[in-house]
Amino acid sequence: MPIKVRYFAWLRERIGHAEELVDVPADVTTVCDLATLLSKRSPEHAAVFMPDSVIRVAVDQVHCKPDAPIAGAREVAFFPPVTGG
Repeated sequence: MPIKVRYFAWLRERIGHAEELVDVPADVTTVCDLATLLSKRSPEHAAVFMPDSVIRVAVDQVHCKPDAPIAGAREVAFFPPVTGG
């Protein structure tokens, strides 16, 4: 079952679209694994998912860490950190 991957703010601008459906192989089990898979899709994806990139993530609209499982997830969203002032 594909997962909807959503991109916000500068991630969306750099990748060139707001969302995509991704068929996730069985060996991709965490957010970090998914980011690695996505980084191989295009040079734009690779630039967004660089190892030192500061990106936040939510699985089914719940903020989580990169080691969070994605089994059964319908949506994974990537976005930059939010700052306020």
